[in-house]
Amino acid sequence: MNQPVQAVLQAGTLTGEREAGGICCYRAIPYAQPPVGSLRFAPPQPAAWRGHLDATRAGPVAPQLPSRLRGAMGDFDAPQSEDCLHLTVWTPGADAGRRPVVVWLHGGAWQSGGGALDWYDGSHLAARGDLVVVAVNYRLAALGWLYVPGQTANVGLLDQEMAIDWVLENIQDLGGDPERITVMGQSAGASSICAMLARQPRFSRAILQSAALGRGFRSAAQADALGQAFLHAAGAESLDAARGLPVAALLAAQQAPAVQDALRAEGSSRSQFCPVLDGQVLPHDIAPALQRAASRADVLVTYTRDEMAAFPGHMVNASDAAGQQAGEEVFGAPSRQWARDAVASGRQAWLARFDVAPTARFGACHCIELPFVFGTVGAYAAAPMLAGLPEAQASRLTQQTQQAWIAFIRGEAPDWPMAPHQHILA
Repeated sequence: MNQPVQAVLQAGTLTGEREAGGICCYRAIPYAQPPVGSLRFAPPQPAAWRGHLDATRAGPVAPQLPSRLRGAMGDFDAPQSEDCLHLTVWTPGADAGRRPVVVWLHGGAWQSGGGALDWYDGSHLAARGDLVVVAVNYRLAALGWLYVPGQTANVGLLDQEMAIDWVLENIQDLGGDPERITVMGQSAGASSICAMLARQPRFSRAILQSAALGRGFRSAAQADALGQAFLHAAGAESLDAARGLPVAALLAAQQAPAVQDALRAEGSSRSQFCPVLDGQVLPHDIAPALQRAASRADVLVTYTRDEMAAFPGHMVNASDAAGQQAGEEVFGAPSRQWARDAVASGRQAWLARFDVAPTARFGACHCIELPFVFGTVGAYAAAPMLAGLPEAQASRLTQQTQQAWIAFIRGEAPDWPMAPHQHILA
């Protein structure tokens, strides 16, 4: 039975639980005010809670439609709410331990997922590495990434930065060291880290898993066209009008034929929502900023051999040569380039590719590494991409992956040479 534990923060006292493995978990901690009413589509505002907070229950994830990757990853069932700007913290103890900290930013094409999901339970990583693990929810789809000229863009990115700010200010009271923070993300989360490094980074150590850098970010003109189509489909004349709509109307507008047409007309194969080059939060010309960004953090950069096989319409290897080429252009080549650029600028950088391929259908697809990074293979029991994976191989891969990730998070080196050497995990 879990035991109650407390952590005293500047704002007040958190009550969490010490779980069976000995790790203390504090759930649904607000790092920002609920982004509702006039705060919908607005930059995040710092959390206002004071006094005592019950952090024993899992909170909701951001409103979202089902993931297009559920055919590979399986699905999840979690409550959804706009009041979702929360963190989950796993720590060996809310003490003076000053442990290394890793902050997790989930993937999902900026449209699905959540830090509060069991897939990303940080207790195994925290226990094995004597680390503090923090998982972040941030706003998704239109609520976080809709672009309207004259309004603040990329508020989902600002959510992520505010979450990191919260960690910097509070993690010492949860057993962590604010001077030893690694930010780790996969897919959209990894691309978001690259965007943050192109701004004013709050960290100098990052793990980039399958960052889709080859697709680039959306120009203001492209995002404006898509945003206008979206608002029209939702039945709103303006962003203010959209603040009064039910969430269901915003989610339905994502699937409207006119919005899909606008996305196809862009011809970019990008996600419906992603960071926008608005000229304020992110520069119009992002390429030089991203090249400089590679010099701002030591990195562990990874991708998978068959990235595109997780996506609808794609298969593995020779049966889908276009998919293999797309995976190389979107994920593989830009990942290797980032690692090379980091080393060339004097940073430490390690490179790895996941080749583990339990099934012929999905191969070493996008997201295949996640169960091994977190040690949560059990939470992926229904994931088609893992069907038939022998338990011994899963255990070995988890141990190898976590050993390397923990070494990096602790400021040490994985047990392979730096980039351009590429380590294979299979």
